[in-house]
Amino acid sequence: MKDGYFMEKVLVCYFSATGTTKRVAEEIAKSVDGDLFEIEPVEKYTSEDLDWTNKSSRSTVEMEDVNSRPGIVKKVDNLGNYKKVIVGFPVWWYREPSIIDTFMEENNFDGKDVYVFVTSGGSTVEGSFNSLKNKYNNVNFVSGKRFSVVDKEKIKKWIGEA
Repeated sequence: MKDGYFMEKVLVCYFSATGTTKRVAEEIAKSVDGDLFEIEPVEKYTSEDLDWTNKSSRSTVEMEDVNSRPGIVKKVDNLGNYKKVIVGFPVWWYREPSIIDTFMEENNFDGKDVYVFVTSGGSTVEGSFNSLKNKYNNVNFVSGKRFSVVDKEKIKKWIGEA
């Protein structure tokens, strides 16, 4: 880890539909001694909602509508207490799920360094990272990383290089 780079309090925010992203977020929070914040949808996703092969599934409908903004339970109350924010989510259709757009738009990231991690069995982080950078060009996105499984060494290496 770079000397003092993560000495400030870090907030790790995550959306997890199946639990994979949550497990990675927990490991990252442990690695940086950060606080966790779950990005919770107002309406939880069911396995039917997540069926990407069904053109009528909730996730497919949301991802096909670039203006879709699924409701989230709450904003981060104390975002002002953090300089570094790590945002994690599964890759859906080669980019961030629409609920992440809701989260980005409902919270003020001015003056924050934002790191992005994604979970995916095959998609890279670049599509999601670039999508977020293009949509939210007022946010200082620093680095992005993909994790397919919880890998403590990979997490520590990424955090140390960021």
